[in-house]
Amino acid sequence: MKITFLGGGNMAAALMGGMIERGFAPTEIQVIELGAEARARLVQRFGVRAVDTADAAALDCDVLLLAVKPQQMKAALAPIAGRLDGQLVISIAAGLRLADLGRWLGATDQPYARLVRCMPNTPALIGAGVTGLYADPSVDEAGREAAGRILAAVGATVWATTEAQMDAVTAISGSGPAYVFHFIEALEAAGCVLGFDEADARRLAIDTVLGAAKLAAAAEDSPAVLRQNVTSRGGTTEAALGSLAASGWHDALITAVRAAEARGRELGAELGKD
Repeated sequence: MKITFLGGGNMAAALMGGMIERGFAPTEIQVIELGAEARARLVQRFGVRAVDTADAAALDCDVLLLAVKPQQMKAALAPIAGRLDGQLVISIAAGLRLADLGRWLGATDQPYARLVRCMPNTPALIGAGVTGLYADPSVDEAGREAAGRILAAVGATVWATTEAQMDAVTAISGSGPAYVFHFIEALEAAGCVLGFDEADARRLAIDTVLGAAKLAAAAEDSPAVLRQNVTSRGGTTEAALGSLAASGWHDALITAVRAAEARGRELGAELGKD
């Protein structure tokens, strides 16, 4: 499978590295990247072909993976518009809708349809991400399998049943690491208030979150059951959880995720304007 990346930033590099670790041949990977330093770095690190324009060799691929910033996508696709010949196109640009990508990629009167929209999150940079994917109905099972295999190089994958769900994916897993980092910040701050120095408070907070997440991933029980198991009646955990409940923490988080989803819809509309 020959793959060409449009854009060679951090997420593209993470995907290349993960793919090569999982058996993709560097000689089957190309990247179109404007920055000379970035091209040189990718060639040195991965042994891929890197060019500054979409030449015929770059477009002689099975998969074109769009990895430029959403705000730059329309301009980046302009030199490619009308030049594709059935390649599977995978976008990892947050917020951009398939209809807009298809319009920018297609010929004047014929939008391009063989598209998959993906939302990897930042832990993908260390191979621990989770990616939501949605495929245009024109994409066959082989195309879905190819997209899943590529994105699985940086973590788990979850397929959305409608494109509208991609805004929810963005709100939950795309923005989700920031929620977790914020929780770690607060837990670290609590540790400092209770007398630990910053380094020890941070270590306690990070390792607690890391260990709890690993336990949740490995356990057959749901997170709710795991929470109940560690909450003794009249104990310290019950006191803390009671305080969180009184502050409305649970509902506040759901409201926050809904706000992120709504903003995702707004951004999609804004980014897709001609």
